[in-house]
Amino acid sequence: MIEKRHEKNSGVGDPILKEDRKRPCEDSLKNGRTDAEDVKEMPELNDDVDDELDDEQVCLDLSEPSPEVMEYARRELGETEDVKCKSLEELRDMIYEKGECLPHRMDDDFLIRFLRNKYFNVNKAHQLIVNYYNFKEEHPEIHQDVNPLEMKHIGEDDVMTVPAYRTECGRRIMIYRLGNWDPRKYSVEEIFKATVIVLELGVLEPRAQIFGGVVLFDLEGITISHAWTITPQVANMVIALMVTAFPMKTHAIHILHQSWVFDVMFAVFKPFLDVRMQKRIFFHGSNMESLHKHISPSRLPKRYGGTRDELPYYKWIDSLSKVHKIVKEMNQIGYIIPEEIQKQLDETAED
Repeated sequence: MIEKRHEKNSGVGDPILKEDRKRPCEDSLKNGRTDAEDVKEMPELNDDVDDELDDEQVCLDLSEPSPEVMEYARRELGETEDVKCKSLEELRDMIYEKGECLPHRMDDDFLIRFLRNKYFNVNKAHQLIVNYYNFKEEHPEIHQDVNPLEMKHIGEDDVMTVPAYRTECGRRIMIYRLGNWDPRKYSVEEIFKATVIVLELGVLEPRAQIFGGVVLFDLEGITISHAWTITPQVANMVIALMVTAFPMKTHAIHILHQSWVFDVMFAVFKPFLDVRMQKRIFFHGSNMESLHKHISPSRLPKRYGGTRDELPYYKWIDSLSKVHKIVKEMNQIGYIIPEEIQKQLDETAED
């Protein structure tokens, strides 16, 4: 029996956002619609917020969402204080009553991410949290007893990265360059490990729970050896992380530099994609102007016709391993925290 706990955590500070009614954020999708079809604009990050940060300065925004972000949550997700309180209690009771999963946490800050992902539909949020824990149980090799600090090779090979800045809509961007990955050097399992680490870190941000994220797949340099690694099981795992088993919305997937090899890989994925998800995939080839219709160049790396620098993957891990709250969160879900890091954090907390 799970012991009932009613915890409520509060954040501090608000990010500054503004409404921009000149240009819709076209990477935002909901119910199969692009923003070009949706007259409701999203709040856009105030340029001053991102521009104050160096492109290699890492931080997670753990503060409470600003009024502008919460207005978007009310309008698009149906989140109000009454709905939030009622849905949290209903979800918590449903978890106890059904007993289909044993969450490591039952506090509001943890459960709210599942409700936001499912627009406060309690039944769907419950199924998502069940899927989340089932996925962990079925694939312990990609998140249990994993030391995030040992995943530096993913960054050194420039296989994946997460820029320090967001899109103009306030969404995080994950970039994969699969052509840089040598399957002979390490397995696709390593990429899954690195992906789950980033997702677990990203979903700690309340506004990321509300806005979701965007994924760029740069397929320049992929070969048939990459295609051979994409089995139906791998495709199913990718879809689980992006759609069915993780509380982070994938609002758009942008495919760059695709070739005939991609067609081979996509044929494995397509049976797992419903119509709604297929509408969230955009193909750009080498046409960066096409990509810029969705994400402003001011929010993209220079190699994609943007103006910004990039952040190596390992710098995320190195920097965030110095934040006590983040380390504690990661430790709770099974990640290994080296003794020296834990000791340093404990000493800092005592001071």
